Amino acid sequence: MTLSFVALGLDHRHIYGMTENMVRIGGRCLGYWTDGTPQPLAGYVERFPDLHRFATLEDALAAGADLALVSAIPADRAALSIRAMQTGHDVMTDKPGCTTIEQLDQIKAAVAETGRIWSINFSERFEVPCVTLADQLVQEGAIGRVVHTTGLGPHRLNRATRPEWFFERDRYGGVLTDIASHQIDQFLHFTGSESAEVTMAHVANHANPGDSGLQDFGEVALRAPQASGYIRVDWYTPDALPNWGDGRLTLLGTDGYIELRKYVDVAGRAGTDSLILVNGARCETMDGRQAGLPYFDRFAHDIAHRTETAMSQSHCFKVMELALEAQRLAEAGVS
Repeated sequence: MTLSFVALGLDHRHIYGMTENMVRIGGRCLGYWTDGTPQPLAGYVERFPDLHRFATLEDALAAGADLALVSAIPADRAALSIRAMQTGHDVMTDKPGCTTIEQLDQIKAAVAETGRIWSINFSERFEVPCVTLADQLVQEGAIGRVVHTTGLGPHRLNRATRPEWFFERDRYGGVLTDIASHQIDQFLHFTGSESAEVTMAHVANHANPGDSGLQDFGEVALRAPQASGYIRVDWYTPDALPNWGDGRLTLLGTDGYIELRKYVDVAGRAGTDSLILVNGARCETMDGRQAGLPYFDRFAHDIAHRTETAMSQSHCFKVMELALEAQRLAEAGVS
């Protein structure tokens, strides 16, 4: 099977990695559709100059692709995903996959009705090789049973290049729905939890009072029967940092811990994907850059064989349920 796909909506730069990784595993892109000229369009055309641009969404959906990649404005992703599923496509969407619980309910209904796969590309797990290495180590029992995760998701604001929707709460969905969905995904995955309770959720705008719709800080605490976790996300990355954010993940196990310095190591190590492992026999830093990105191959396998090797549908739904619940509690001032 040669997997074919179309790209729908180019409103976020994550579409670059989604397209590149599907091409890398042998997928064939039939073209793309986007509404207007969003900022990432120029970069997309530069990276993929030979791709056809469909004039209408209907043309893109009628091209005969197996898969639709969706990276539209967050509030529009659910409707595009549902349209794609109803026309016979499996879907890989950028995070967040939706921005309201009503949208999520509609997506669940579409999945049940069509039998299509709706998968969210949680890039902070699926596009980071050192997370693959951490997964291997955890599965081997290197740190025992994971009982706590600390996920940090700082980002650079880059105000000058942000579109209007980035500052509009109803269009981007809130900082916990958006960024923290990454860390919720990692908590559930590494602790082996099928669900969790949101025990604390908080959002704020500390540094950008002129942008009333922007939430530039958020935090969440999670509890499952066998584990707990803490998440902090923000838009405060200082200009001196050489990349967009010092994203980190710490996995605390019963027999040791792992820390991932995903995108930069301020301790001075060059490159990305540094993994620190400490247990009863080892205390070392490992280079995770060659560990691979298995999600995309597995997802192609799932499309061909109707399996769930990349990520279960229930896990994908649960991540968004928890992110939306955390956002609701934070804005209601409940937690």
